[in-house]
Amino acid sequence: MGIMAFQYKTAADSPILVAYNREERPDRPSQAPRIQSGCPRIICGIDRKSGGTWFGVNQHGMFACALNRTKREMPFNPRSRGVLCREMLNCSNPQKAAEMALKELQTGNYAGVNYVCADANQAFVVYGGFELSMQEIGPGLHMFSGNRMDDYNDERQEYVRRQLTLQRLDSSVTFLAVASKTFARKPDPSGRRGIVITSGDIQTVSGLLLSLPKKGHGAVLQCTASAPGDSKYEDVSALLRQVLSTDRNTSGRGGLDDEDEDFI
Repeated sequence: MGIMAFQYKTAADSPILVAYNREERPDRPSQAPRIQSGCPRIICGIDRKSGGTWFGVNQHGMFACALNRTKREMPFNPRSRGVLCREMLNCSNPQKAAEMALKELQTGNYAGVNYVCADANQAFVVYGGFELSMQEIGPGLHMFSGNRMDDYNDERQEYVRRQLTLQRLDSSVTFLAVASKTFARKPDPSGRRGIVITSGDIQTVSGLLLSLPKKGHGAVLQCTASAPGDSKYEDVSALLRQVLSTDRNTSGRGGLDDEDEDFI
């Protein structure tokens, strides 16, 4: 599964603010976010079992992420949802990415999933449950998990919303500070009032914080190697800014040849 808070176009200094916890089997091998080879340039984590990703950002300033969900009827041999997320990051804008994902999901070859993709201009959610649909996301603070966007019957979504709105989230600094604490909250003894999943087949395995301002040199990306609270957020903003600078660096020299790429 997974849970995400997405504040869109309401903070003065950054149109895209994200807090995301990945929920997966603890023994599933993965690689921390790094710059991937190829074009467009992308920074993302890699699921070493499937080769896909759960969250990434491309050089065009677009992020895409996957949040697994339940589905009534499962295909016999489903294609990786993470691979489709990785393919979405090859698109130049969110509308193209969402339309491509929706078309792929219509093949019926995927387990349940929700995809979210956004840049400074547009944002979309693609629902891949029993019913398939695509919805544009407007400005505001939005919650995502294994259900619908802003599902007020989802206790975890509502808990995150309450915690985040205790303060006015009018800047990236405030959002990231409040979100880093909220997304590290473990449940109380009753199993409520928390975000981090600490037991069972599916657990919180990593966390991520993202700020994508219109000018890439101020972008922020912080990640944890395990559940937030169990490990600290590590700053990999320099890698993100390198990816975002690609469009500026190549606009005056007609593109980037493979031999010119500086893989990290």
